[in-house]
Amino acid sequence: MTVSETIARPRADVGRYVSDVWRDRYFEACEAVYALGAPALAEQDVQTSFGTTHVYRYGPADAAARSRTPVVLVHGAGSCSAMWYPNTPALAADRPVYAIDTPGDPGRSVQHQPIHRPELAAQWLDEALAGLGLDRVHLVGSSYGGWLALNQAHRRPDRLASVTLLDPGGLEKVGLRFFVWIFASLFATFAPRALRPRLAAWLEQPVLIVPELRTMVRTAVRAYRIRRPAPLPLAENELSTIRTPLYLVLGKRSLLVHPQRQVERVPRLIPGARAEIISHTGHGPQIDHAQEVNHRMLEFMAAIDQRTAPGR
Repeated sequence: MTVSETIARPRADVGRYVSDVWRDRYFEACEAVYALGAPALAEQDVQTSFGTTHVYRYGPADAAARSRTPVVLVHGAGSCSAMWYPNTPALAADRPVYAIDTPGDPGRSVQHQPIHRPELAAQWLDEALAGLGLDRVHLVGSSYGGWLALNQAHRRPDRLASVTLLDPGGLEKVGLRFFVWIFASLFATFAPRALRPRLAAWLEQPVLIVPELRTMVRTAVRAYRIRRPAPLPLAENELSTIRTPLYLVLGKRSLLVHPQRQVERVPRLIPGARAEIISHTGHGPQIDHAQEVNHRMLEFMAAIDQRTAPGR
């Protein structure tokens, strides 16, 4: 093998697009989903040891709100920060918001080194926050992004005012039932339009009834190759080290975790943790019940800010 061949060949453990054409198709699909949420004030690329992290910034018009502790959003696997479209309007009306495209998933970040090892994931996110000039944030993670947020609270909590976990990874080993749901949901995106609402209700899958989201998800599967193993859950002794204020939101019909088990377990292991179950939803409570979840998240963040305000 020549030196040029070594340089040209992508790493086997780094995510990549299958072609420039499919990358551009995916970006086009993402823009349609971003248009459903709040307009971004700005975009920027942050250099880290693992590649370039792309970030969307949102924010309120009110000057007082702009001074509040910002929110950082970390999306789930196989997606990008466009998935936060139901949440950015409410969150960005209250405080600054930064939505991160995670390296290794389809999005505008460019990955050069893997981050799937827990210590590397924490280093990447800490470098990204530092590159944004953020010393104190409310970190919100969904699914795989929930594992990243939970891992950050365990390994590098210094920049975290709080952590909100939305039906997160990191609490249990990912079981077969979750992967069956993922594949069933993907196949359902090819169903006739008339059947999709019924399938969406049966599968607890809003992707099927939001045309822009359906197109984005289907294009991501064609366009991008994820090259990381499923993360392992944190052990109980690791969870018990967490002292960052933590809010856990689970869907009652989640197939990623056992909701009742975790809503009892997490507050026992993490002092002061708040844990709640949202009825009539599965793995996407922040999409299915956006208004309710947005309100609960903002209420939690405001309480943390008040508790840690100077002079209190």
